[in-house]
Amino acid sequence: MMKALEGVRVIDLTQAYSGPFCTMHLADHGAEVIKIERPGMGDQTRDWGPTKNDCSAYYAFLNRNKKSLELDLGSQEGKDILFKLVKDADVVCENFKVGTMDKLGVGYEELKKVNPKIIYASISGFGLTGPLSKLPAYDIVAQAMSGLMSITGFEESGPTKVGPSIGDNYSGAYLTIGILMALYHREKTGEGQRLDVAMMDTLYSVLENAIVKYTVGGFVPGQEGNADPSITPFDSFQAKDGLIVLGVGTNGLWAKLCKAMGREDLINNPLYENNIKRGDNYLPGLKNEIEAFTKTKTKAELEELMVGSGIPFGQILNVGEVSEHPQTKAREMLVEVDHPVIGKMRIQGVPIKLHNTPGSVDMPAPLLGQHNEEILAKLGYSKESISELKDKGVI
Repeated sequence: MMKALEGVRVIDLTQAYSGPFCTMHLADHGAEVIKIERPGMGDQTRDWGPTKNDCSAYYAFLNRNKKSLELDLGSQEGKDILFKLVKDADVVCENFKVGTMDKLGVGYEELKKVNPKIIYASISGFGLTGPLSKLPAYDIVAQAMSGLMSITGFEESGPTKVGPSIGDNYSGAYLTIGILMALYHREKTGEGQRLDVAMMDTLYSVLENAIVKYTVGGFVPGQEGNADPSITPFDSFQAKDGLIVLGVGTNGLWAKLCKAMGREDLINNPLYENNIKRGDNYLPGLKNEIEAFTKTKTKAELEELMVGSGIPFGQILNVGEVSEHPQTKAREMLVEVDHPVIGKMRIQGVPIKLHNTPGSVDMPAPLLGQHNEEILAKLGYSKESISELKDKGVI
């Protein structure tokens, strides 16, 4: 079955997480992604755990469906190969520190000369402009400087990093969106362009109402724990045997919750009669009222009651529990691939479900330089020339 991005060629100069997360989605949906890696070393994530048989499972889940070409961009011959690849490519992705590609002589202005229609997509910590633009960054730096850590966690614990590297994967997702926009624009106009996504920008953009609390409300928000600062009750609550979560976002759901708890008296209580008042009087009053009920029930009992009442409810699952959950399996979000070194392994599936042109995980992540000969032969290099390039350390 045809995939949505078949025929799109991507030259992937990214490493670590943010850029490879973007190109993973493009590859899952049919783009040919040629991953350029340093000869003999490869992407830095090839050394990130967990490992099996001295092979990184981290690299393996993130780089499925891609091809690997070793290439020394510090050599003129390496640059020449890149230029040949770019000539027939649609997209170039990179996430080096700002200025690195220009110093190598393979920045946007140079590649645009080779292919004026190229879409050149960059991720960096702080973007191409501004006083911080040339500084390096990893996810934790972006989380800290975007304001995200200042509103995450509980007040007593202090600023807290969100578990997964969402500065990386959110930025990677934004870059994917930008690439698709640029491809659509080029389809209409024939024009290529440069894309610029910054990790700090990305996380700042998803702070939700924290920004308008500052700009309109006139105060600097802090940590709220598991509660939502705009919707109440929207929090975790103690059951007999652990924590559960409830999301009560409307007055109708509030009435359903009160009835489920046998507390119809709370529905029109002046302290809780609308969302604003419930928020103003949530701690300690309303939360204590709810937990006085939830603590009398097990998680399973609460799930049956709340789901039966139409109230958004969830148990807090660990990674093992969600991986084996029937919903995860039904959505094909844990799929098996056969890696040539690791062997059979289960990794995340494709989250974007296109019904007519579905994406899929078809190939395991490549070994370092696995596709050197295949790619170079298509560019017209003979076996002898390829051997010579290898002897010189170009590939």
